[in-house]
Amino acid sequence: MSDVYTNSTGNAPTGVSINDTRRIFNFGERVAELAPAQSPFFVYLSKVAKKSTDDPVFKFMERRHQWQRRNFEVETEVILTVNNKGTALLDTEGDDIVLDCGYNKYGKTQALSAPRFLLPGQVIAIEDSDGNVRRMKIDTTPVVGGTDGTDGITTIGITGGAGVSLVGTWKADETVTFEEDAKGQVIGSAWAEGSTDPDGWKDAISTNEGYCQIFKTAISMFSGTALATRYRGVANEYKRVWQEKLMEHKMDIEHAMLFGVGTANGTDDAGSDNIRYSWGILPYTEQFGNTYDFTYADSGYDAFLDTMENFFAPETGNSGSKLVLASRKVITFLNKLGTNGFLDNTVGAERYRLDVTNIPGSFGHNVTKINTIYGDLHFVAEPLLRGLWEDYAIAIDLKNVAYRPLIGNGVSRDTHIITNVQNNNVDGRKDIIMTEAGLEISLPETHAILKFS
Repeated sequence: MSDVYTNSTGNAPTGVSINDTRRIFNFGERVAELAPAQSPFFVYLSKVAKKSTDDPVFKFMERRHQWQRRNFEVETEVILTVNNKGTALLDTEGDDIVLDCGYNKYGKTQALSAPRFLLPGQVIAIEDSDGNVRRMKIDTTPVVGGTDGTDGITTIGITGGAGVSLVGTWKADETVTFEEDAKGQVIGSAWAEGSTDPDGWKDAISTNEGYCQIFKTAISMFSGTALATRYRGVANEYKRVWQEKLMEHKMDIEHAMLFGVGTANGTDDAGSDNIRYSWGILPYTEQFGNTYDFTYADSGYDAFLDTMENFFAPETGNSGSKLVLASRKVITFLNKLGTNGFLDNTVGAERYRLDVTNIPGSFGHNVTKINTIYGDLHFVAEPLLRGLWEDYAIAIDLKNVAYRPLIGNGVSRDTHIITNVQNNNVDGRKDIIMTEAGLEISLPETHAILKFS
């Protein structure tokens, strides 16, 4: 029967060859080593970012530490006066200090969200309309209202001068204006001796979901006659096709990890209609991460440094080092030495230029390393970025991606080979290569699409 296999799926037997009947061979640790230059993303995932899952729909957590941020903006203009006791009073009746920020309680970028981290005892700084930084200590509990992403706000009630204490260079009878969108930030806390315990606040951990995709590649049926025939060119046609099909299978995974859109269809437990698709790094980053535009004519030091200032911002969870999968067209541009070439514009005689070097990679790739003051970019040629994506490069933070093969209950669904799946009454042989795995992408703001034009 064609469905009689060994019980230990994915465990390679010892002392036998692939020609043994009805064997299942675990090939998960080796398939990435086939022609690594042809599938750099899969190679890096397999070597440095591999983490198994025991569920084909895997959940993972995203944690963003907001102690690195705690910045906000003024929602509506506020005009304050200072009385002779050094207390701030409202110059316009009925208004308090209303603030919003650009990220929600999970730390995800979301405009018009409430700065929930504001607490009594904190010292805040806000820039006034004259460009001066004004400091205040929050005395009363701010009120959070609205809906994050729409009209989320935090209000510091200062009607009557009861909400804040003025810190620093305020003058009696002075009028100070905080304009709409004026920037502010928490700059610490200050408490009196013997004071009571403070209020607390915590950020939240968000959940996300990924999917394992089933990849299958068949080695077409070889008759007993074909297996015994010596061919021209390559004598053993069966072994030649095996080599091609292993590469084909690996490239299927590389394509999905680059370009797939994650979805899960169907609920049939038998699996007849239940098809899952893994996310690929490119569409996921385009939808949830960063996209930066460059031009081939003017992408030297200034353009790259301006971009990296934002991209490597530490509060987003960046590691400071990125793998950049680039099309051959982009790699060529980076290595041109002409007058208008990237290297000439960035490694010239002037000071403070980018450090661009070509180095051998760890896994068989040639790497163009660009060192900026904010972090390092390691450019590797990705052959599949062609046609629609010939002007693309994908900057990936390897700390925030993972290759997730399905392994559970002693069964491995990482890349494995199942031999002799044909019926017993067939004079021939058919094998298949199979993988069930998906890509986990977390903190999408740490990844970026670099588009050239």
